Amino acid sequence: MIVTYNSSSVLPGLLDSLPAGLEGLESYQVIVVDNASQDLSVDIALTHPIAARIIRMTRNAGYSAGINAATATIGSDWNVLILNPDIRLYPGAARILNDRLADTSVGIVVPQVLDEDGSVSRSVRREPSLKTAWADALIGSQLAGRLGLSETVFNPVVYREGGQVEWAVGAILAVGARTRSAVGDWDESFFLYSEEVDYQERVRRAGLAILYEARARAIHIGGEFQDNPFLCSLMSANRIRYYRRRHGALATMMFRLGVIAGETVRIPLGQRHRAALRGALAT
Repeated sequence: MIVTYNSSSVLPGLLDSLPAGLEGLESYQVIVVDNASQDLSVDIALTHPIAARIIRMTRNAGYSAGINAATATIGSDWNVLILNPDIRLYPGAARILNDRLADTSVGIVVPQVLDEDGSVSRSVRREPSLKTAWADALIGSQLAGRLGLSETVFNPVVYREGGQVEWAVGAILAVGARTRSAVGDWDESFFLYSEEVDYQERVRRAGLAILYEARARAIHIGGEFQDNPFLCSLMSANRIRYYRRRHGALATMMFRLGVIAGETVRIPLGQRHRAALRGALAT
């Protein structure tokens, strides 16, 4: 399942990677949900040899809405591989992820994600907390990560050997059929960003594990939000909105102040921090 929005520059690379990436699966269906793109995303999907089924949204309804639109059309007994259009699967990756979902205690499996240069991306996260927010704000995510205090997990053993994690970035997630039944739809009030945090927290609350599987690999191009003030602002705001839904007023106030402090001290680093600060102040 792929959710697209003006993705014509990256979608062909993903579609080209699918035959090898899906190799070993007995059966599968490729679904592209397009959020009313103004470019050639739909045409690319329609003409590609992978023969994807296309779902056309009437508006840009967001990532969660795209996922929900696709899952509403498939059987409840199907596992689902959710992909950003800027993902490229390594050969056999989907089969490895799918095999791990056979364990009834597992709800989601994520692969080892690589950056374009082939380096391992730190795609594993801790649940947002006052500790992670203020550690990242006061000493920076690099030092906080090395000390095990950051929201981003730095521990190289996790990325080398895999295992159970709290959550991982939502660019590629293998979601089990039992998970879909237990957790339900994705929360569409998160237009973009933090929707995967919300969903994976609900998965854990349902008693299902989230696994990082280092033998399955995928490249994630990413990076668009860093050059887009609106996306930077939205990411910052949704971090606070997510935290607010699970914590009281005082804790939320302290979390928000942590986000504001972190973005304030980083304003000299560029406009994305100014945009993130505006999002936090407005939330």
